[in-house]
Amino acid sequence: MRFLKKLIVLIILIIIAIGIWIWSGAYNIGADSPHWAFTRYLIGQVREHSIESRAADIDVPDLDDPALIAEGAHHYSHMCTGCHLAPGMGDSELRKGLYPKPPNLTHFAPSPAEAFWVIKHGIKMTAMPAWGKTHDDQKIWAMVAYLQKQPHMSVERYRQLAGINQSVSPSMHAHATHADTIRVMPAASASTAPAHVSTAPVAIPSSSAAGDSQTN
Repeated sequence: MRFLKKLIVLIILIIIAIGIWIWSGAYNIGADSPHWAFTRYLIGQVREHSIESRAADIDVPDLDDPALIAEGAHHYSHMCTGCHLAPGMGDSELRKGLYPKPPNLTHFAPSPAEAFWVIKHGIKMTAMPAWGKTHDDQKIWAMVAYLQKQPHMSVERYRQLAGINQSVSPSMHAHATHADTIRVMPAASASTAPAHVSTAPVAIPSSSAAGDSQTN
């Protein structure tokens, strides 16, 4: 009984100490100040296991339909390149200021089920929005289908699928994409690729792409 009382007192003191630390403002919440190593590890474990468990029961549809891939490229070009980049793009101004830094999705193809869940539901405190609030499952699967092809895709093929003017540089496109997302997205087709976009199959080399170590 005496041990139990001491344990309760210790827990109360710890709670009080944590409360004082929080209210003191000692922790730097700025995005330009990285987490402590332990905090980063703990958050990473929570994120990975949370996504994995929730994506386990998701049924992945056929993602090889050229029209679905083209539609996904169109949505991705307007919604995602500022953070996750696209073929031919260097680092964006937006991406440089984000913490944690979003994964470069030109380097690897994410798990389809996990990518669908993340795009639909977002991730807390990472700037990854829950696109399921404004986009139906079909549009989200289109983006997932595109992501499976992107790591092996040429700049020319990406621009063709996304319907991007060949004279526009990737960096200029990144600025326009981020600034005009709200204005452009309502014009996106609900179920089909834009009329001017080619829907020819995407050639996939046999070599695998290297993956990022972090998932957004």
